[in-house]
Amino acid sequence: MLYSSAQAWRDAPSKRVLFFGMSGLGKTYISNILRGSGQWFHYSVDYRIATRYLGEFISDQAKIEAMKNPFLRALLLTDSVDIRPNITFDNLSAVAGYLGVPGDAAKGGLTIEEYRRRQDQFRTAEIQALTDTGYFIERSERIYGYPHFVCDSGGSICEWVEAADPKDPLLTELSQRALLVWIKGSEDHTQELIRRFDRAPKPMAYQPEFLTRVWEEYLSKNNLSEGEVDPHTFLRWTYAQALAHRQPRYQEMAQRWGVTVTADEIAAVKNAADFEELISSALEARA
Repeated sequence: MLYSSAQAWRDAPSKRVLFFGMSGLGKTYISNILRGSGQWFHYSVDYRIATRYLGEFISDQAKIEAMKNPFLRALLLTDSVDIRPNITFDNLSAVAGYLGVPGDAAKGGLTIEEYRRRQDQFRTAEIQALTDTGYFIERSERIYGYPHFVCDSGGSICEWVEAADPKDPLLTELSQRALLVWIKGSEDHTQELIRRFDRAPKPMAYQPEFLTRVWEEYLSKNNLSEGEVDPHTFLRWTYAQALAHRQPRYQEMAQRWGVTVTADEIAAVKNAADFEELISSALEARA
């Protein structure tokens, strides 16, 4: 790990961390606190994915849909309008909309082939955005003079790595750049995440093998063909499966490559000094 002990962390003139874990447990909350201190550069992997790696795909799909409308088609063909996603740190809905959900086209579903294609685009984009961490560490120092750096990763990071492999290329790269910090939720948190997702579901990114398994299981269990699947019902059902699938993967990442803090501990942090002390305690606990 980048910091071999709590003392090494406390003494480091440049502190760098990468948060991972399920969305909704505090990654962005704590990143915003650190950014607000004026000493930490906040690198959002999801924002980088949306603006650098998926923006053109999203714009093209929006244009494809607009070309179906005669009025918009005429304007597009004469370059009279421009269609592009409106993406901010706080609004990444365009990415979710582009990823979509498989199922009945009449209910907004995609074919499973198209869904897999967009999932693969997201996988490539997320790996590239995570690999860009080192570039942004250097950039934040060279241009802005920030001494510290926080990488706010997406919930699907665990889908693209094999934590048991000591030579995993992505984890090797990231662990050399920053301290990997798992924000771990309790069973109560898990149930709240499920309830929250049920109220406002959003598309997810899945490991290809996991997606194939849950898709085939859902079709078989409900005796449905692809075109009969209600997209949102499938999405809700799959989310609970994904939580169970990801938990041991996050845990192994933390055990082998980083440290663990709880969502409750993160929620109690009020400033950068609180956070630095929390990480010191996590390193002591690991030792």
